[in-house]
Amino acid sequence: MTHQPILPGAVLGVLGSGQLGRMFAIAAREMGYRVHVYSNETDSPAGHIADREFVGDYTDVDRIREFARTVDVVTFEFENISAEAAQAIEEIGPVRPGGHVLHISQNRLREKQTLADAGLPVTPFRPVRSSAELETAIQDLGCPGVLKTAEGGYDGKGQVALKAASEAAAAWQELGQLECIYEQFIEFEREVSVVASRGLDGEFAACGPVHNDHHNHILDVSICPDPTLDSLREEAMRIARGVLETLDVVGVMCVEMFVQADGSILINEVAPRPHNSGHLTIEASPCSQFEQQVRAICGLPLGDMQPHTPSAMANLLGDLWVGGEPDWLEALRIPGVRLHLYGKQEPRNGRKMGHLTAIAGTLEAAVANVQKARKALTRNQ
Repeated sequence: MTHQPILPGAVLGVLGSGQLGRMFAIAAREMGYRVHVYSNETDSPAGHIADREFVGDYTDVDRIREFARTVDVVTFEFENISAEAAQAIEEIGPVRPGGHVLHISQNRLREKQTLADAGLPVTPFRPVRSSAELETAIQDLGCPGVLKTAEGGYDGKGQVALKAASEAAAAWQELGQLECIYEQFIEFEREVSVVASRGLDGEFAACGPVHNDHHNHILDVSICPDPTLDSLREEAMRIARGVLETLDVVGVMCVEMFVQADGSILINEVAPRPHNSGHLTIEASPCSQFEQQVRAICGLPLGDMQPHTPSAMANLLGDLWVGGEPDWLEALRIPGVRLHLYGKQEPRNGRKMGHLTAIAGTLEAAVANVQKARKALTRNQ
């Protein structure tokens, strides 16, 4: 089937109104598009940038239909949209990535099984729908392991690490006896991601592998390009492309991976949208992940997402505001540092309020500068 491209001047719709929607809207408006967002709150980060902000519950199918009738294509910035809502939009116009991608990716068990059935390397797992199935899963995969709710959960929420089989009953209770997935604990050397994109014609482009460091289950620092990952690049790209083709993704998707001691790669999870680890593409790549999302969903040629200069990104969490307003002046005195704040009104511990990016002549300098800039934010508190 031939699809006509959606050209600048058209209206792009975004389901969700957080920072990913905000940065998408900025990229879209730079390219000459108009943007409508659907939010469950007013005065949202994406709403600040959009031409129009629809406010309603994410389960309000009639309101979502009203939103969909005002745009030429719909994309999303988070996964917790009901399948019924996605189907309602698809009856009106294109949704990219499609509702089928949402259906698979918003359930960890469905996601893992789909990728495993396609022959892609995933962490060993078992379904858990009862205490008896949890016991069998532990017998099969051993401990330690991680019990995760099949739906919901992010940044470490909705999961419990099990060090011994004796902890299973308490973990099952803690997660509400909901449908879960039990995954074997992987002794990985590092975590990486590939922020990939696929066009309407199957064209593929990606950024990565990005080296990611986490703190308290939340992404802390991302760096790219990392020369120590050069030997893994071809395999990481092959896996990412396999994921997007298996799921028939049109848009941007992040594939998070574990690298084991022997250099082999396992898929941890996927996110059918731009990703925190891809923020450094705004400064470091010819085409940012957000411009790429616009290009992909509109049927335009894809751009080059691979960073052409050493870059590092550091998250700014609400914890930085505990002692008062961060010292933006001190941070911005450091060469090559850029500040992105998301327009969120209330800083809370663990809440992503913004990020810093540093580009430099060497990767070591970029990492040092972004960490120095973040530390400078609280120097006078």
